[in-house]
Amino acid sequence: MVHNCTELHRIALSTATFEDGRNTTTTRTTTTSTSSMGKPLGLLRVRMEFLQWSTIALVIVACVLNAAHISATAQGEQDETVEETNSYILDKDLPKFGEPIQNLTVPVGREAVLTCVINNLQTYKVAWLRVDTQTILTIQTHVITKNHRMTIAHVEGRAWVLRIRDVKESDKGWYMCQVNTDPMRNQIGYLNVVVPPNILDYPTSTDMVVREGSNVTLKCAASGSPTPSIMWRREGNEPVSAGATSLNSSTFSISRVNRLHMGAYLCIASNGIPPSVSKRVMLIVHFPPMIWIQDQLVGAALGQRLTLECQSEAYPRSINYWMKNDTIITQGKHFEPSIKEINSYKVVMKLTIKDINIADFGTYKCVVKNSLGETDGSIKVYHIPSTTAMATSPPVTTTVATTTEAAYRKNYKNKIYRPPLNEFASSSNKIMDTGESSETWNIDGTIEKDRDHRYRDNGASYNEDQREKEAFVDTEGNSHASLYGVPAGNGLLICVCYTLFALTISAR
Repeated sequence: MVHNCTELHRIALSTATFEDGRNTTTTRTTTTSTSSMGKPLGLLRVRMEFLQWSTIALVIVACVLNAAHISATAQGEQDETVEETNSYILDKDLPKFGEPIQNLTVPVGREAVLTCVINNLQTYKVAWLRVDTQTILTIQTHVITKNHRMTIAHVEGRAWVLRIRDVKESDKGWYMCQVNTDPMRNQIGYLNVVVPPNILDYPTSTDMVVREGSNVTLKCAASGSPTPSIMWRREGNEPVSAGATSLNSSTFSISRVNRLHMGAYLCIASNGIPPSVSKRVMLIVHFPPMIWIQDQLVGAALGQRLTLECQSEAYPRSINYWMKNDTIITQGKHFEPSIKEINSYKVVMKLTIKDINIADFGTYKCVVKNSLGETDGSIKVYHIPSTTAMATSPPVTTTVATTTEAAYRKNYKNKIYRPPLNEFASSSNKIMDTGESSETWNIDGTIEKDRDHRYRDNGASYNEDQREKEAFVDTEGNSHASLYGVPAGNGLLICVCYTLFALTISAR
């Protein structure tokens, strides 16, 4: 704790007076006792006066040092206040960003526009940089990079607009707008480049040809940003598998494929960025010929017009014709054969006899051949006398085996015995394979023209050269330091008081 000089001086005088009075009393007492001790008393008085004036001098020195310390401390605080004020004024005058850089999402091939707004730029410089590669793109209105797709514009005196034409996926990343203050000031924005989906040729499946009864797996792969999702559908909205009209998976498998699975499948890729794309994959199933016959026994009267009918199924496409007595029936005045295609593997064969005579009664064969096998079916035409009401047997369903197997038939009272239908037959129609299998089928469908739903958006790749530039930010700066007085006054005052106390004790 610091005392003022007046108080210190008063304490020193009172101490000296007390000591002098006590010594005077002692001296007087001593004098009354003996008169021979005058000289020692004089020396003692001189020593007391010297002690008094020394104490006063030390107190004055302590006051002077304390005042100097207080003055230095006040000056340091004033310098700090001035420095803070100057710093505030300088920061207020520096450039400032008017608004943040907006993050962008741009489809590939479009134009990206990044805007940096700066207020109070003064004589400072503005630059655009690519953050990930530390590449300087522009300085002021000059384009530094060799990328010809980039341009820079100064708009309305405070906006610096960076434009990137024909954006590529490689342009995705962070971009920095920088001002060369000390320290450097900057702000960043993100450019996100999205890419529409594109179906890859590999490993996407192409048109497939398989044998009936084998296992099949279809695959589809696509690229894009974000990653596309893939969905499978069938043309004509037919079920893809197990009754499902669509399947959300990049692959799907069919076990024991059959002719019902034959047709076009569409792989559709989408990621929210138009347009979605698709690829058409044709699944072709090969199987040997099969025949399905209505009315295997038909009666007719002389002069009647009669039409015989067979339905065949085969793939690859078959050769179809009619025969009687081992002779192929051709188009003529009396016979008119015709063929109608129902779908890619199903055919209806008809033979029209325009005017039946005695020679036309007998057995007719419809023959079907392809690269995997051959089969035929028989229809017997019998005579109905004119005196009897003309009648034909009701429509029935039967199965005709291939030439390599015996037909499974039994006629009883002009009716045809039909074996039980398997899982592929309807309640009234049945087909028996001519080869190893005796499975029955009920096929009912139509064929459609091929369509190509594939769209592509191919973008040419672009290689860019980038070069590093010298550091842009001005590194020049000033350092400041302030020196304050050492708080030595309090220590000195304590030292003086301790000395005074020691002298007083020694004087006793």
